[in-house]
Amino acid sequence: MKVRIGRDELLTGLQRVQGVVEKRNTMPILSNILLEAKQDGVEIVATDLEIGLRGLYKATVLTPGGVTISARKLFEIVKELPSGDIELTSADNNWTTIQAGKSQFKVVGLPSHEYPALPTIDREGLTPLSGDGLLELIRKTLFAAGDNDARYILNGLLVTLLGTEKKTSLRLVGTDGHRLAVAEQEVGKAGSKGMPLEMKAIIPKKAAHEIRHLLEEGGDGEPLIGFSKNLMIFRKSGLLLTSRLMEGNYPNYQQVIPKESGKPISVDRAELESALRRVSVLSKDKSSAVKVSFASGKMTLYSSSPDYGEATEELAAQYEGEPMNTGFNARYLLDVFNVMDGDTLSLQMETPLSPCLVQEPESPGFKCVVMPIKI
Repeated sequence: MKVRIGRDELLTGLQRVQGVVEKRNTMPILSNILLEAKQDGVEIVATDLEIGLRGLYKATVLTPGGVTISARKLFEIVKELPSGDIELTSADNNWTTIQAGKSQFKVVGLPSHEYPALPTIDREGLTPLSGDGLLELIRKTLFAAGDNDARYILNGLLVTLLGTEKKTSLRLVGTDGHRLAVAEQEVGKAGSKGMPLEMKAIIPKKAAHEIRHLLEEGGDGEPLIGFSKNLMIFRKSGLLLTSRLMEGNYPNYQQVIPKESGKPISVDRAELESALRRVSVLSKDKSSAVKVSFASGKMTLYSSSPDYGEATEELAAQYEGEPMNTGFNARYLLDVFNVMDGDTLSLQMETPLSPCLVQEPESPGFKCVVMPIKI
């Protein structure tokens, strides 16, 4: 294999695959990427056996072929090189020479035929979406999904694609048992012909992270999404991301969302967020526990720690109900406020230990539930 490729083009491709490559190195080849020189350019492929990413990049192919190289080392080398062309040449023993100006590197490679094959994809049945809409939904739900939760299914996002003759809506749900985020919005025109009215799938958190990175790059073209029996397919301007779906039953999240009754507490989001940050400085380290009291026209935050002391802050709030004292993990509330965009938000709970519903008038399709804690 011998190719000449622009440094910036190669760097873009390498940046995209860093999150996919397997870090724990159970199989040495999974920490590598596959470079395949074809007639129309260089294909860069990465997989961890769960998620795969493939993209084609402009290059002058002098000799077709393929090789696999350490994703991290190649990225570190290319990142330090100045702009200009880079020549990659792989020998019969898979050692690969990287030549740029007067710099030369020789790196160990592995044969391309040993690299795991990505699943074959049916091009039919993919649904076009608004990239901005999908990005917004991921941003508002990803934080709530579990990280290495013992309940495996909570380490993913529940994706529901709802198609009607007039529009396509997408709903994403994330929860780790302590908080829950649900976001839904219209993301496209009428569903494609033959598309079922409702498709549900659970995608790993890592796959949602990678989709988010690709969408944040912007660029032309509508992204496409589709699901087969055990696979999610995501396409965007020449890039193909596939992910295995998680198997299992997602919890019935509808049961957890409180009905909109009772007396909501309306408060300025920025004021509450900054007050919560200040008060939580003196909360107990692990639980970040902050006591929250509601009374007519005001809200009080209080934290204490036997090692450091205590903090209190009062702020104005619209509330007409009976006085109520409850407690929260401040970190969970701050994560919610962080993905909200409006000026005011409403908190709603029936009793001091019932789930708290957090909403904002600007986003009717977004609901978040945070479980209180005993203090």
